[in-house]
Amino acid sequence: MTGVTRYAARLPELQDILDSIGQPAYRAQQVFEGLYEQRRPLAELTNLPKSLRATLDEQLPMSFVPAALQLADEDTTAKWLWRAADGTQVETVLMRYADRATVCVSSQAGCAMGCTFCATGQAGFERHLSAGEIVEQVLRAQHESPQRVSNVVFMGMGEPLANVDAVLVACSRLHEDVGISARHITVSTVGVVPGMQRLTEFPLPVTLAVSLHAPDDTLRAELVPLNRRYPIAAVLDAARAYAQQKGRRVSFEYACIRGVNDLPRHADALAGRLTGFRGGAHVNLIPLNHTAGYPGGPSDAGRIAAFADRLRAGGVEATIRRNRGTTIDAACGQLRMRSA
Repeated sequence: MTGVTRYAARLPELQDILDSIGQPAYRAQQVFEGLYEQRRPLAELTNLPKSLRATLDEQLPMSFVPAALQLADEDTTAKWLWRAADGTQVETVLMRYADRATVCVSSQAGCAMGCTFCATGQAGFERHLSAGEIVEQVLRAQHESPQRVSNVVFMGMGEPLANVDAVLVACSRLHEDVGISARHITVSTVGVVPGMQRLTEFPLPVTLAVSLHAPDDTLRAELVPLNRRYPIAAVLDAARAYAQQKGRRVSFEYACIRGVNDLPRHADALAGRLTGFRGGAHVNLIPLNHTAGYPGGPSDAGRIAAFADRLRAGGVEATIRRNRGTTIDAACGQLRMRSA
């Protein structure tokens, strides 16, 4: 074994490995194109001799083995719980549509942000994932999808911008090696302002999504403890700078919690906050995914619809996200908690 996992290996590493076992130079390009551009499992790269595939399977092991798989929505939503060699567990969700597929990836095992309503935050932080581990999640989901994966969202376990170096490398590789448009890569954050500033300097125009969940600092600090370090004004200033620099509309995620943050006054205050964005601001309203560690429940459909209407009346575009995979604990961290 080389010590390099399969999806940590880029073309130079593949060239070194294949050269070390006496293979001609063109083999590395064949392996690279098969794994990344064609997105095929190693076993299906039939332009390689079977013996070479067996050797590479040993030389380039996977980072993860599957620990659990659950299917929902007539098998169009799949959730994997993966286990790494060190025992770390992470989750990946594949959402298939008629003509495309989206993969929701984890960027950390666990999360240190401590958001009170989030299953991952309730379980605590274990470690960062490497760029190769992030890329592997996308490609292994692609292996199980007849539709081409066209979108990747960093909305699984972890705070992506707390692991910003690996996340930016993964974004570059997904764009350059795997061929996913930067505009179809979404990086979500609860407001790690230095990471948002790094993302603003990053050359690729990925989509920024900010998990806001409240329109004022007092309420947000109860739901998102990081707000005590980076209050809403600082987070929104960083988001405006991103929109200005990239010319991209920023999205805001808002988990609707019954009686907590879904009242008309919350909608009006939120609309008042989301001004001055190049391209406008867009709010995704999400019914809360209930977790055992948080007593709150999701807002009902009527209240969410009324909240959206008030945002639109205030000049902010709003959509209501349809939750998928609720029967399989598809919210980040839930399957890992249940399997612990």
